[in-house]
Amino acid sequence: MTQELMDLRRSLIEGRYEDALLLVDELESMGKQAILRNIESFLVRLLVHLIKNQVEQRLTHSWLVLISDSIVQISKLNLRDNKTSYYIKPDEWEPYLEDALAEAVLPASLETLEGKLKPKQLADRIDRSSVLAMAKRLLSLMYETPRRDLPARINTVLATLPGGAEWFETDDVV
Repeated sequence: MTQELMDLRRSLIEGRYEDALLLVDELESMGKQAILRNIESFLVRLLVHLIKNQVEQRLTHSWLVLISDSIVQISKLNLRDNKTSYYIKPDEWEPYLEDALAEAVLPASLETLEGKLKPKQLADRIDRSSVLAMAKRLLSLMYETPRRDLPARINTVLATLPGGAEWFETDDVV
């Protein structure tokens, strides 16, 4: 990116405005791609833990935290600088989720059922539509919930997961 900025400066100084605009477009595209790669990374992490929850039919404290944090981080990354639009719109998640699910099977196989299943065995046990539906449900929260209220709304959804109700039944602190 440093080279592109130097080229942009040179183009502006030399009055080559069309070249400068092309460089601005290239820089903008590079920035968007970096943001999308970060979102995709959090999607994989989200899906690993949703897979583990589905297969093991339980929800650990760390899984709950990582699922929630993945959604919060995606919501921060997905909101454009203008604070009114998104990089990925609500109806555009399908291809990102499909790709992330394919990537999530390998790390999930290492962590699910103490790593006893090979990736293919785990993939055969996953109800893909259910995992994707839960991911979409969680992702939809970012479009309809103010950021300060997002963790509480995520918890409401997580309480519906297998083992989730136990985490939210009581406020007792041990």
